[in-house]
Amino acid sequence: MNPEIRALFPGATEQIYLDVSARGLVPDPVREAAEAHLRVRQTVGGDKEELRAGVERARSLFAELVHAAPEEVALTKNVSEGLNLFGASLPWKARDNVVVCPGLEHPNNIYLWYNLQARRGIEVRTVEAEGGRLPVEAMAAAMDGRTRLVTLPSISFAPGFRSDVAGVSAAARAVGALTLVDAAQSVGAVATDVDALGIDALAVAAQKCLLGLYGTGFLYVRRAVADDLLPIHVARYGIDLDGAHETAFSQGELRYRPGALRFDLGNFNYLGAAAAGAALELLLGWGMESVEAHLCSLAARLAQGFLELGLPVAGGAPGPHLAHIVSVGRSGGGRHYTADDPAMNALHQHLIDAGVRHSIRSGVLRFSVGVYNDADDIDRVLELAGAWAEASGRDPEAAG
Repeated sequence: MNPEIRALFPGATEQIYLDVSARGLVPDPVREAAEAHLRVRQTVGGDKEELRAGVERARSLFAELVHAAPEEVALTKNVSEGLNLFGASLPWKARDNVVVCPGLEHPNNIYLWYNLQARRGIEVRTVEAEGGRLPVEAMAAAMDGRTRLVTLPSISFAPGFRSDVAGVSAAARAVGALTLVDAAQSVGAVATDVDALGIDALAVAAQKCLLGLYGTGFLYVRRAVADDLLPIHVARYGIDLDGAHETAFSQGELRYRPGALRFDLGNFNYLGAAAAGAALELLLGWGMESVEAHLCSLAARLAQGFLELGLPVAGGAPGPHLAHIVSVGRSGGGRHYTADDPAMNALHQHLIDAGVRHSIRSGVLRFSVGVYNDADDIDRVLELAGAWAEASGRDPEAAG
């Protein structure tokens, strides 16, 4: 990427930040948009129509980013709210089932299905991951004529591999099921075309690869699906008022706004929308194909370098499974802050002490590359890891 892009992120020069999968660094234009919003609120209070115009701008920009129509996008607080709004609004019947692979999911795409099991009598069909990968054939085998929904991460929570979303959605369509994607780790990092992927709904939040703030998210629902749904929660912005003021109410048949707009609730996070609009404008200007190529190139460089140092890289050599996340260690420990292997805990602390920001998830060290990273960042991490390996007496040839 152009060095001018890196210059927009002051934090990128103060540390080596490889933790966009937890939260991304905020660029100057996003901070400036937030400050401008707060300045208006502080001095003149703000105009509601202008605030809503900012929301519609963010909605349209996000729709453009994922190749959807604006009316197919609702604004939410986070991924969890988007998943819940869609999942709970489906017309479930007792003994319908949802297919999920819990080993690759964030817990917030697990809890809600067991809650629906308790509330609506649905069946939660779980599939085991295979080597940290989503098993398309096993997912398909778990589906049948009572499968209402299949849900999956586009890039897994841990170890961070790409999922074959198109393959799963095709299998779901074959049995008449819908596909819901947790895109927390992908949108903003890899090019996303909801039509090409064949998915019916997608939830994402702004604070990770979308370079925005906590408290803002987006829910995409395919128009033909959304128009048949009765939202589990409803408020004024989800109701078609036929041009009347937002406080208007008249008795009679409830008319929902078209598509995903029916999932909009009360007042929006206007500050978050202002920040998201600025961030989305940047991503669209840079081009998602270019962003993805940059991130994947750096991730491959990092993974290959770790392998050459004899470190246990999840997934092995760079390949189609790899996007912008590189995990080191043995997955499955299930802890956020420690790994099963004491050596990996030692490497983690060594890198943290040297100013390399990263996370531990499900027992592995997770390095997630952001648009602000460059080759020098990667090489410095490998240099630090190499020094640690040498001091620890690790033999790369023996480990390989």
